[in-house]
Amino acid sequence: MDRKHFLKTLALLPLAGVGMKLNELHKITDNFIGTEKMPVLFVGHGSPMNAITDNIYSRSWKTIGESLTVPKAILCVSAHWLTNGTAVTMVEHPKTIHDFGGFPDELFKVQYPAPGAVDYAKMAIASVTSTVVHEDIEWGLDHGAWSVLKNMYPKANIPVFQMSIDYAKPPQYHFNLAKELYALRKKGVLIVASGNIVHNLGIISWDGKVKAYDWAVEFDTIVKNSILENNPTPLIEYQKLGKLAMLAHPTNDHYLPLMYTLGLRDKTDTVQFFNETLDMGSLSMRSVLFS
Repeated sequence: MDRKHFLKTLALLPLAGVGMKLNELHKITDNFIGTEKMPVLFVGHGSPMNAITDNIYSRSWKTIGESLTVPKAILCVSAHWLTNGTAVTMVEHPKTIHDFGGFPDELFKVQYPAPGAVDYAKMAIASVTSTVVHEDIEWGLDHGAWSVLKNMYPKANIPVFQMSIDYAKPPQYHFNLAKELYALRKKGVLIVASGNIVHNLGIISWDGKVKAYDWAVEFDTIVKNSILENNPTPLIEYQKLGKLAMLAHPTNDHYLPLMYTLGLRDKTDTVQFFNETLDMGSLSMRSVLFS
């Protein structure tokens, strides 16, 4: 069956498909005790070295981890797992992925042996009706996940799974997909999106002479104000900012995780910013907690 025929066939049975998904979701979630609504985080992770460096970023991650209700599981959406289609990890013991180069051996030796969260991954799959979420048994925890979680939960004792980013899809797709994951917040799952609000590696100020480019400050401020106003539309449509958008994100892999945090927000959430700084001129470390 070709793709066109398949899509036409699928369109004839939308309600049946959704009904089966809802039944599956109820069967899975019935096995999990409901909790108070868990927070959702967007974390600017920056350099992998933040994982092993005692600095303002790693200390703030530690503080946030200590301040939150201990989650039953963690779902991480990282800028470093890009796929065709959407997938979740279904492994009991996710490997620590060192997906970078040119850093000290000490960083490559880091292991984050958190258990997987297969049952919660199944819940995520059942929650999404707008697209097929695939099961993945190859991926583990990339540095967008473990560099942050290593500081938040150093005992590595909380089950973790990741959801990939379908890189072919626009921001609106990711925003909408996140809304379908909302039920996880009421089942004890802490959802952590990891990227950077400004991410332009091509013009980083390695010598530190440029603290923050003017355009980086401008883009970062637009994001902050839109979040404070609970107006996600300018952020979903950020490419309308033209040159400013291209400077902030020559590629949008580190921007798309923000869409998941925004999509998971509800009207009762409070807003807390942390790490409100720009690093090396063109990396925004701004992070936000909705709770």
